[in-house]
Amino acid sequence: MMETSPPLEKRIKAFAELGKVLQLAAENYTDQENGFQAQFPALFEALQFASHHNTWFTPENISFALNTWKEALSEESISAWIRDSIPGFQLVKPKQIAIIMAGNIPLVGFHDFLCTLMAGHRVLGKLSSDDKILLPAIADVLCQIEPQFRNLIQFTESTLSDFDAVIATGSNNTARYFEFYFSKYPHIIRKNRNGVAVLSGNESDQDYKKLGTDICMHFGLGCRNVSKVFIPEGFAPEKLFKAIEHYYSALNNHHKFMNNHSYNSSVYLLNSVKHLDNNVFILTESEHYSSPIPVLYYQFYRNIETLKEKLIQDDEMIQCIANDIFTNNKTVALGCTQSPGLADYADGIDTMKFLLEL
Repeated sequence: MMETSPPLEKRIKAFAELGKVLQLAAENYTDQENGFQAQFPALFEALQFASHHNTWFTPENISFALNTWKEALSEESISAWIRDSIPGFQLVKPKQIAIIMAGNIPLVGFHDFLCTLMAGHRVLGKLSSDDKILLPAIADVLCQIEPQFRNLIQFTESTLSDFDAVIATGSNNTARYFEFYFSKYPHIIRKNRNGVAVLSGNESDQDYKKLGTDICMHFGLGCRNVSKVFIPEGFAPEKLFKAIEHYYSALNNHHKFMNNHSYNSSVYLLNSVKHLDNNVFILTESEHYSSPIPVLYYQFYRNIETLKEKLIQDDEMIQCIANDIFTNNKTVALGCTQSPGLADYADGIDTMKFLLEL
């Protein structure tokens, strides 16, 4: 007999309870003297081990990811998100959804996991080797909260088989492979995208600090991290270093980040590429969007309306636009790129709509 999903209200309540656990984890998992370790020993151990397994996953970055999800997983937020989904939500026929997850930032695959279970389907998760510890531990907590989920969640490191649809996230190169391999299945295939920011030139020190979060959180490895800033003509590019100040020490003390800095600095010097360097971050003018770690591209603009048209034309390369000047379907306030809401779907593809129409 096929396992069925818990009723919708139970699904909502279970994830809301999970949000409370994630809040406790974010506040307490680095402290062995409080009760969190005794209450959730397996999750506590997983959170400790994740930083050792992948040194990009620092305790600060893991805590940020946990906090982001605890904010999103309130019962009110989940219920509002569900109300805005397709009518007939509870009438979905359960399917097996293969989810191929990236591993660039902690819990980057959690939203697909959430959407699949909330839609009433089963999860067949293919974890990245870079992030294979956190989600199974959190899924186990979810199953403790609502045991009916236990037979609806499976993680594998083997070749995927016996699935009905696919959600896959990867690089532009792997996306071409995914498109070929999964062409006969209903699918969402995601490619490289980047966050950008647009400055007016009138930003405050607090605005620069917010921009720093958009650029530096998770070391700039996320698809929502700002990798390029559009600045008005006459703007002094070195002012962008103000955005990095708050993160300077953390970046400077991370050996992998600084190895990337040494490499890219050498490449620019050898090739006589004009750039600015504060010994942690590198600024260089470029028309491209996807910058290497730890480089921030900038480009001048003369007219904001012309720039808005350019951003529309380049839509497929952009995940989100951080600015406080204009709004459209991709804009977020400065400082908010790494805190998407439940309905902020990657690549602008409505994951819930896809899952509910299978």
